[in-house]
Amino acid sequence: MLSGFLEESMMKRAARAGLVAINVVNPRDFTTDKHNTTDDRPFGGGPGMIMKCEPLFAAVESVKTPDSRVILMTPSGKTFNQSTARRLADEGKHLIFICGHYEGIDERAREALVDEEISIGDYVLTNGALSAAVVIDAVARLRPGVLGAGEIATEDESFSSGLLEYPQYTRPPEFRGMKVPEILFSGDHGKIAEWRRQQALKRTAERRSDLLPDSDEKDENNA
Repeated sequence: MLSGFLEESMMKRAARAGLVAINVVNPRDFTTDKHNTTDDRPFGGGPGMIMKCEPLFAAVESVKTPDSRVILMTPSGKTFNQSTARRLADEGKHLIFICGHYEGIDERAREALVDEEISIGDYVLTNGALSAAVVIDAVARLRPGVLGAGEIATEDESFSSGLLEYPQYTRPPEFRGMKVPEILFSGDHGKIAEWRRQQALKRTAERRSDLLPDSDEKDENNA
């Protein structure tokens, strides 16, 4: 499931350049029975299946180093955001993602193996591989060199400054009667920067007012 995503676009280029290294580990390769069983029914009854301890421990321990940070993707984890992505990127640690399936993993694996639990939102997926891909992409693109000449663009992206990103435009200057704001043709970088700041404040207030602190900026935008 992950191989196709991780072998395209920026992830592919970053891996080829040696800026990131991604290794997909299959817990089934660490099973000992003829059916390669990685899950079983929960003790105490209930629906679904639970991922077993033995293959999870063996899979993680096969790649873990003293510099590793083991992350469990789970709906009960702390909600992932840009500051978490930045922290993980800046730490520069070897990240190991445990991707739960079905009803989750055996609690003993969580207690003994996991350093951090992350959720990408208040909803449930069929497995944790998709959410791990989201985190991998968000973290990898913040590593030095991954975005190449466009790295500076991350400074103004949504959430990086605590605000949503301002509107962006490119050619043509007019399309179907919709014109690019004149300020962007002025050449006055100070005025453009202030326009973008005001637009970011406005967009954030309209769409994600929870991101705005109780500050003069919020009052100014709502005036």
